[in-house]
This record gives sequence, C-alpha cells and structure tokens, in this order.
Amino acid sequence: MNAQLPTTDKMKPVRPRDAASLVLIDNESTEPRILMGKRHAKMKFIPDAFVFPGGKLDPHDHVAEAATPLNADQSLSLTGAGNAKTKALAMAAVRETYEETGYLLAEQGDVGPTTGDTWNEFRDLGLAPALHHISFMARAITPRQSPIRFHARFFQAPKSALTGTLKGSGELTDLDWYPLSEALKLPIIDVTEFILTELKNAEKGYPRVSPPLYCYLNNKPRVLEPKPR
Repeated sequence: MNAQLPTTDKMKPVRPRDAASLVLIDNESTEPRILMGKRHAKMKFIPDAFVFPGGKLDPHDHVAEAATPLNADQSLSLTGAGNAKTKALAMAAVRETYEETGYLLAEQGDVGPTTGDTWNEFRDLGLAPALHHISFMARAITPRQSPIRFHARFFQAPKSALTGTLKGSGELTDLDWYPLSEALKLPIIDVTEFILTELKNAEKGYPRVSPPLYCYLNNKPRVLEPKPR
C-alpha cells in the first residue's frame, strides 16, 4: 500500500519542521536488507506506515559533539542547511536511531555539555556519534496542504558500523531488517518508496550524481536535482 502523504485544503500552510532519518543498510546478504519499523495506528503522522528510524531535530542536537566529523563531500551542500545545521541533523538521525532501535552508531568520545536524556546516556557510556560512517542521501518536504509538515533529510550508514542489540522503544513495531524487494511491498508512503527505489537503482549500478529533493508542486510529487551551493 503505497500512498502520498495526507493533505487538506482547509488549513493555512504550516512551516515544515526539520527532521532526519537514518537509512541503515545490511550489505552482507545476497540482497541488501534495510532496517524499518511500523508506526503505531494512533500516531497523528502517517499511522500504520513502515519507516526508517528518525524524527524531529532537537535543540540539544545542535550542542552535542561527535566523536568523528561528517566526511566532507559536495553532497553536504545539498541538505538545504548550513554546515552547523547539517551536522545537527546527522546527530539527530543517530540519536533517534538509538532511541527507536537500540543501535548505536558511535565510538569512544564526549558529547560535551549538551543535555537531554539520550545524550546523557551517550555521555554515561563514554560514546559520541561516529559521523564519518554517514553519507547524505536525499531530502524531502511534505506538501503545503499537509496538516503536519517536515523537511526531512535522509542519511545512510552500513549495518557493519553499528553496535548494540536491536530492541525497540515501542515507538516502532515490527522492527526488522527487510530485504529491499520486500521493503518495497510493505505499507509505505511515497517518500519512503522513493528512497527505497533510489537504493535499488544504486544496487543496479546507476546511482544519482547528486542527492535529490523530493517535493510537491501543485500537490503533485516532483523530484528535483538541486545544484551545490
């Protein structure tokens, strides 16, 4: 069941909230496997849909320090944010992944003076995010007519870089590593389908030259190719 995000014509457009997701890929099998989970039926935003770990950018993510920096490459200029905010978004993706799945993308390090329950846990463990494992993949902005809007950035990282044990927090159910072909058959929204299709195309050997922007013009999905700043 692949569908577009919900929209309504009865509300004034709301400003999208910054968010980040981490697309985790297991390349050790014959077919790549993707970590996904199902959102609860009572959630206001895309209930019952399978998604990647992720969530909203938190103020603490701007303050938290990483063990290793993001790899400097041209794709980072396509996140729709400056360098500092892009780093904060990557930190948010790592934090949300730990909260929702129990997996850590981290190495020995100090997250610094930042607060918040999750960053406090990192500090207690003597760990900080290992951002050098992450690469920027794409971004998406929900329709102007949507009652809940996000400007989401999708990062990706290999399963081999993770530590910890898969243990959901309860926010996502049916957490598992799904073969790419099966993931495309799950109940997903159009943005998730687009990201999975990008992975499928990359597997076939024809990835995009630069990370795309998935957005909506006149309430219809469009894929744009932004130019590096």
